[in-house]
Amino acid sequence: MIKILRFLIPILVPVFLLMSSIRILFNPFFLDLEYHSPSFPADSYGFTVDDRMKWGILSLQYITTNAPITALSDLTFPDGSPLYNERELSHMDDVQRVYQRMVLAWMAIGALLLGLFGVAWSGKWLSDYGRILSTGGMVTLLLILAVLVAVATSFNALFGAFHSLFFESGTWVFYYSDTLIRLYPVRLWQDSFIWAGVLTAAGGILLIVGGRLLTRRASKIHQAA
Repeated sequence: MIKILRFLIPILVPVFLLMSSIRILFNPFFLDLEYHSPSFPADSYGFTVDDRMKWGILSLQYITTNAPITALSDLTFPDGSPLYNERELSHMDDVQRVYQRMVLAWMAIGALLLGLFGVAWSGKWLSDYGRILSTGGMVTLLLILAVLVAVATSFNALFGAFHSLFFESGTWVFYYSDTLIRLYPVRLWQDSFIWAGVLTAAGGILLIVGGRLLTRRASKIHQAA
């Protein structure tokens, strides 16, 4: 079983940490941080910061609360025209579906890791579990380093590859005048990738340290027993 976990956990840990980072960033505070940044690009079609906050938060709530598509299709500009066109609504429906599935996977992986901790505790191989967690943390750092290098050197390719994994070709490409691009320009996505990388790396470091402390603690307990 330990041999299996030595292979499985280092794969699950980076996925869990990255999903945790995404969940953190899918909150209004991140939009507030981005929109109020002095270097964040203004909307050339007229959205103010307050407009972006209003529509951006409502759209974010649609994704994270599993609301019906009418939560977006009923939104209109002051002149009565719809906030989102049909292509945008279709994409947002896809985004919501992907996000909700990610949340389920995140909870399942978290429960599995917690359950394995309990098994390791009762089976007296907690020191091995700690070492495996440390390995998972190190794997996380290596993967995030590769992602951050890709963000710095070829973000467009990374962004396209990311979307190709989850969405059909062409369904996530929009005009600069479309509401989605006005609310979520490329700069926001670049910052999102960077922050997700930083948060995930921080989680990896905590696991490296925590795993080693757990190993030492468990070894002392076993020696005393």
